[in-house]
Amino acid sequence: MTDEGEPGLPVNRWGDTSDPAPGRRGPRQDGCSCFDQSRPRPRARVRFHGERQDTSAPGWRRLLELVDEAAADGREEFRPLVGLSPEQRRQIVTLPAGIARLTAVRHLVLHGSNLVRVPPEIGAMTSLEEFTPYTSYRLHWFPYEITRCRRLTRSTVSTRALFGNRKLRPPFPRLRPSPGSVTGPDPGGLDPRRWGATAVRGRSVCDRPVGRGGLHQAWLSLRVATDVLPPLVNACSAACVAALPEGALHHLPAPHAGGRVEQPAPARG
Repeated sequence: MTDEGEPGLPVNRWGDTSDPAPGRRGPRQDGCSCFDQSRPRPRARVRFHGERQDTSAPGWRRLLELVDEAAADGREEFRPLVGLSPEQRRQIVTLPAGIARLTAVRHLVLHGSNLVRVPPEIGAMTSLEEFTPYTSYRLHWFPYEITRCRRLTRSTVSTRALFGNRKLRPPFPRLRPSPGSVTGPDPGGLDPRRWGATAVRGRSVCDRPVGRGGLHQAWLSLRVATDVLPPLVNACSAACVAALPEGALHHLPAPHAGGRVEQPAPARG
């Protein structure tokens, strides 16, 4: 939904994967000082981004409309940012849970986004084959649920912006002691600086609702499509965490709680 008096932008939902605002950073993307993305600083202290999505913002309302349109017409490529003005793109710090309805989408393009998190509902995009969040420099991690996208074979991620990446080895945010005190059928209102999200409704591995057993969170570095990503796991028990797959080559091999963990040395070159 465009503000009154703001010139409309041409919408090209079927074009290439280029930056929706080429040649300038402009107001579409906020800066990020979580860690230096150009040189190693392995002992830096990092936290989750604490921004909450403003669901009253024009950009969010327009994004919901675009998701509805994509779900209705069954398109195979979804490039929502080209349907938003630069200022509206800046208003988007996560994606709506409604992306779970985009089961026909094969290519999701989020080039140059202002995202700080991706919701676990991305795991329901079962046709997804290619994922392009390139130059989304505030996007440091992904939900473990992305591993449910079994057809996902190609990705373009700005890996130097990721926690634990091989080039810089930035640290991971320290997770709360397990089990965390998230209980109830629909725990919301969480502090995203501590939990990574404002709500945790289901388990990453077994897909069950959050129950009385609390929440066991863990980090793991896994190869997903073309890149090694740092998925955040929300598990139901320590046994569930122990059953996770081994980490990617040249990364920590086992699940961990972040903080000052000893990572392999950064890659040269």
